[in-house]
Amino acid sequence: MRKFLDKLFKNQSLLYKYFLYLVSVACIVFFFPKGGKFKYEFQKGKPWQYENLYAPFDFSIQKSAEDIEKEKNELLNNQIDYYRFDETVEDTVLKVYNKKFTSVFNEERYSASAREALYSAGKDILRRLYKTGVLEKLNGKVEKQRLYLVKNNEAESVPLNSLVRIKNLRPVLKRILREKDLSMYEQEYQGLFLDLVRPNVTYDKNLSEKALNEALSNISHTRGTVDEGKLIIARGEVVEAENLNILNSLKTEYESELWTSNNYYFILFGYTVLVALVLMMLFLFLKKYRRENFDNNTKVTFIFFNILFMVLVTTMVVKYNEAYVFVVPICILPLILKTFFDARLGLFVHVLTVLILGFVVPNSFEYIFLQIIVGIVTILTVSELYKRANLFISVGQITLIYVVGYLAFHIIHEGNLDNIQWFTLGLFFLNGMITLFVQPLIYVYEKVFGLVSDVSLLELSDTNSKLLKELSNKAPGTFHHSLQVANLAEAAANEIGANAMLVRVGALYHDIGKMLHPTYFTENQITNVNPHDELSPKDSGKIIINHVIDGIELARKNNLPDRVIDFIRSHHGTTLVYYFFKKQQELEEDVDESFFRYPGPIPFSKETAILMMADSVEAASKSLKNPTSGIIEEFVDKIIAGQMAAGQFLNANITFKEIEAIKKIFKQKLINIYHLRVEYPE
Repeated sequence: MRKFLDKLFKNQSLLYKYFLYLVSVACIVFFFPKGGKFKYEFQKGKPWQYENLYAPFDFSIQKSAEDIEKEKNELLNNQIDYYRFDETVEDTVLKVYNKKFTSVFNEERYSASAREALYSAGKDILRRLYKTGVLEKLNGKVEKQRLYLVKNNEAESVPLNSLVRIKNLRPVLKRILREKDLSMYEQEYQGLFLDLVRPNVTYDKNLSEKALNEALSNISHTRGTVDEGKLIIARGEVVEAENLNILNSLKTEYESELWTSNNYYFILFGYTVLVALVLMMLFLFLKKYRRENFDNNTKVTFIFFNILFMVLVTTMVVKYNEAYVFVVPICILPLILKTFFDARLGLFVHVLTVLILGFVVPNSFEYIFLQIIVGIVTILTVSELYKRANLFISVGQITLIYVVGYLAFHIIHEGNLDNIQWFTLGLFFLNGMITLFVQPLIYVYEKVFGLVSDVSLLELSDTNSKLLKELSNKAPGTFHHSLQVANLAEAAANEIGANAMLVRVGALYHDIGKMLHPTYFTENQITNVNPHDELSPKDSGKIIINHVIDGIELARKNNLPDRVIDFIRSHHGTTLVYYFFKKQQELEEDVDESFFRYPGPIPFSKETAILMMADSVEAASKSLKNPTSGIIEEFVDKIIAGQMAAGQFLNANITFKEIEAIKKIFKQKLINIYHLRVEYPE
């Protein structure tokens, strides 16, 4: 049991990677849409590249979304509304008419026989108005020619002009009075009826909506069928509107039949194998070409998290509305990975992610082609992201490639630039706007995953920062030395293609541990008094060595990133404090080297190796008296050769050619520092 636990503990990093791998595969497959995949890939305007396709079974031809929407609009425009006829209104109006008639046609002005005749005439007019119905207003803005009138729970289609409209009541009364030869009493009747008549036909909203919904539900989504064995499309035939509709119908039917309870686990297994292969390629790439990243579980988790995040967002957008698929800023992925790692890794992960998304998005070929091209453009154009203008320029170029690519595909499909979907072009610009939010996202990632970007390095390189200001006050000589080392190291890093910004920041902070005992280091001694004269060589060596440990503690206390602390830890490697080691040898013959050797580790990257060389060369150059070009060249060669002989660069992944280039830069810089010129004759 103990051996098993020991083995488990030793391999916990590898076991975590296996766990992360399995969880990632499971999550991605879970995000995938639950449906089969049609085995043929086709696009409008392109020739059919497969053998002649015959219908494998009977299926219906699906109408396009545009056709269905057109039918719905026609139905909405032609749908006849329902109005309810209220028979009680006429009786109510007649009762009111009996009361108001005498006040209009009073006894003082009209005789009894005249009033009786006028009363009967008015009553006939009311019954005539209410015979078909009085309507106050129509539902909707468009007036339809007919409507359904519901009487006694029976609906009858009647023409609109057979009803009396309240707004047309005055001219209708005028016409009726003229027909009855009562025009001389028009003023009295108009005054009476305009206040009296009330509508008895009203819009029945519930019944109308119910009828409309029933009609909409009866719209057929298919038009015709294709019998089994019928030729759908021949090899080389161009996929055009009619063929495209039939192929899309077959695809929909095929995928719906494929995703059944019997095939569910087989399809799921197929998806799992393909996703597992893609993620396995990523692991193999990291292990073979990015071993440092592979060994760091935090970095591996960061990479997989970004892949899962992009897959999740894209699948959610596709499920909501696949037309919005290009609004997802996939190019953020290579942007972020290039910021924290390198361009090659960023492009590789981007391509693998796009391949995975090919299972999710419609028109996968177009999508994969566009996204890979955009990813390449992102990698090629984005540099020095800490410069704000660079991000805007890069996003502009990314958006331009999206638009150009979309227009090119549109021309292939349609043969011209007509019917361009401006909405899709708008999505590309929205994509670019969202991409600009990569800066705050980088900041969040730095805090969550403990990574360092060039933006943070730029902030740390500010000499007015708290820690560097404290160094310049407490140990001005060390601060000046750090600046000189930073200049040397940055120039060397630029020469061999290393991370110049990282090297510069590491150089600025590599000696911050000297702040605790500044006078014990010669560059800070402004008098002839040397405190080491009162100490034994062992104690002096301990103080000198401890500036590395003190620097690490100060850096952690001030929340410096681990990548910067690596420079503090490794800038002396495992070299000897040679001066005090030799002094101790003068006191005793058998000296234990471990008392005078830095704890290490030795440099493990090009950047940390450059700093070790620059630090040693700059510090030792202060001891040169009357330097010449020859002396400086010999001096640089000697120091770096000593470090190489001591095996300090074995883990740094740096070549002899690069070391020679670094030495050349150091020599040029030191010659410029000491202002060496040709001696002119007097």
